Amino acid sequence: MSSAFRRSGKGPGKRWGMPLILSVSVLLLIWVFGLIWFVSKVPVAPVNDQTKTDAVIVLTGGTGRLEAGLQILSQGYAKLLFVSGVARGVDVQALLKLVRRKPDDFACCIAVGYVADNTAGNAIETTQWIKKNRLRSLRLVTASYHMPRSLYEFTKAMPAIKIIPHPVFPPQFKRDDWWRWPGTAKLLASEFNKFLIAKAGIGPKVKRLWDSKP
Repeated sequence: MSSAFRRSGKGPGKRWGMPLILSVSVLLLIWVFGLIWFVSKVPVAPVNDQTKTDAVIVLTGGTGRLEAGLQILSQGYAKLLFVSGVARGVDVQALLKLVRRKPDDFACCIAVGYVADNTAGNAIETTQWIKKNRLRSLRLVTASYHMPRSLYEFTKAMPAIKIIPHPVFPPQFKRDDWWRWPGTAKLLASEFNKFLIAKAGIGPKVKRLWDSKP
């Protein structure tokens, strides 16, 4: 049989090789176009919506987010500020010291959440706080590249709540000509993959699998 394969040139490897290569190529092409679409959803300019909301929500983990949240609070666009995903042991006064603000100015209006450790967790943690305080609208502060996935998770978690996106723009993130910047391209690709996982509803399963690894 092996000699027949050699004569015909149609062994198992060659019979399946070309369809597999074509399938992988098509999937890669779809992924690339999906990435381009995803990048088009990343905000390119600061928000100009001055609508007041019941609260401003800050997702920790990036430059300028807390400062933006405090500025919104101080300008009167929201009456309360909730910081989601704060490391345990860090209180409001410590957060304010990080941005060189006086604790007496805002401490009464700020709450923090310590449970969330990912974007889906941020949405769940914030939903519980929103329900507890009977609020109807929020302004969401996070990095521009993180906004598409955050909006998806928050809208899914609280469809009845009005959400105004308020992106911040880390200086190291190069939105223009992003494909020329390896760090930015890698970050966007990672965010797109996480967005796909969130849309597929397999995020919790992936996290449990990852956490179970030795």
